[in-house]
Amino acid sequence: MTPRASTSKSRTPKARPLNVLFSCVGRRVELVRAFRRAADALGAPLTIHGADASRLSPATYHVDKCHLVTPIRDEKYIPQLLSIVRKHKIDLLVPLIDSELQVLADAADDFRSLGCTPLISAPEVVRTCSDKMRTFEVLSGAGIDTPRTWTLKEVLAQKRHRFPYFMKPRAGSAAQGNYKIHNAEELRVLGRRVKDAIVQEFIDGVEYTSDVYTGLDGKVRCVVPRRRLEVRTGEVSKALIVKRTDVMDTCCRVVAALGECRGVVTVQCIVTADDRVRALEINPRFGGGAPLAIHAGADFPKWLMMELLGQRPRISAASYRDGIGMLRFDDSVFLPGAARFLPKKPQLPKPKSKR
Repeated sequence: MTPRASTSKSRTPKARPLNVLFSCVGRRVELVRAFRRAADALGAPLTIHGADASRLSPATYHVDKCHLVTPIRDEKYIPQLLSIVRKHKIDLLVPLIDSELQVLADAADDFRSLGCTPLISAPEVVRTCSDKMRTFEVLSGAGIDTPRTWTLKEVLAQKRHRFPYFMKPRAGSAAQGNYKIHNAEELRVLGRRVKDAIVQEFIDGVEYTSDVYTGLDGKVRCVVPRRRLEVRTGEVSKALIVKRTDVMDTCCRVVAALGECRGVVTVQCIVTADDRVRALEINPRFGGGAPLAIHAGADFPKWLMMELLGQRPRISAASYRDGIGMLRFDDSVFLPGAARFLPKKPQLPKPKSKR
């Protein structure tokens, strides 16, 4: 793909060129556009690279240079990303999905040795966030209000139950395999269906997902709570920014309990009818709803690129506007000749001739 020219017509670039690589860029078109707008505002020439295992991923048609890589579980995945970083002098690597975080965190020093900043928390932080039992242990150990959590075996051994429960995979994501459990029969049946299931006390209330900006130095600078109004396939589709200081304070405590965080950390909480703020889950990456926070003024891409350029952005709770809502809708990329990207049909053996 030919790199796009900056959309800024009259501004003379004042900063050095930057190269940003999104791994598993997938559907994250809004985030790509947000980085481009931020670079224009800074006067920094920006080349956006996107890596993905499929050329049928929409965001690969919104980056300047697309790189086809193997799936995450392939042993070639990290070497391929390192090759892209080395060849194109990538300044910032931005991971976007849960399943790649651990391999990238474990290889972070390899990227740093090439002059690239991986926007990834420490390996132990990623391990904690991806293991819901470990998340419960760390949060409760830090005195943070979080739903009681058990292994399936522990719950099945209990003689008395307080239904409903909430069941989910211990290492799940995107709300896949999540169930509300109403009785002992559902507990047994769904427990066989969900891989490595954990069980939590069911919490009723209003859910908030907060974007916590920790930048490149790991210090919490800004927390943007988003009230979730509607979710589709595990990702928010309608949301509203609500500056609740109790939610913001809880998220700061969560990130402090985790330790060495970097970039944007997404923290999910539920506020109950009696105003208890209960921390649920943590994703140490850009969340799907981050474009709302960015639009409201918490310009994470701009702040990150300023830090890369040696500048210190001015950040506070006043950096973004309260009460901004987001209503998402589908958009399309149209591809002439897209059949060439489809997998080829396997060759069937020719039938043996009868004699």
